[in-house]
Amino acid sequence: MAETKRVERPLSPFMIGQYYRPQMTSISSITVRITGIATFGFAVLIVLWLLTAATSAGAFAVMDGLLRSFIGDLLMICAVWALWYHMLGRLRHVIWDFGYALDIKSSETMGRGMFIGATVLMLFTIIVL
Repeated sequence: MAETKRVERPLSPFMIGQYYRPQMTSISSITVRITGIATFGFAVLIVLWLLTAATSAGAFAVMDGLLRSFIGDLLMICAVWALWYHMLGRLRHVIWDFGYALDIKSSETMGRGMFIGATVLMLFTIIVL
């Protein structure tokens, strides 16, 4: 029998660089997962703030000082963006579950819209609140 020559191909799409070009659909999907984890982390931070308020005035002063500092403001801005982005990602999945916008062009448009929408909603939230 003739021996076939195997073509060397990457085994995984996670080899970003010469083998795999990141696409809007993959980046938005990964970002939804990251913002879900980040939102949980921010929720834990708020629970810690509430627990310190219930337990000790000294501990609350430290935690409240952290959350009211410049770093705390940046954390809360990131938390608001992550929350809005994750919510828009879940909404995108509901749309897909109903069988709409499953083509690549619509998926890429919704991915870009999620980044823009989360940023606009975050700015709106910060300005209003």
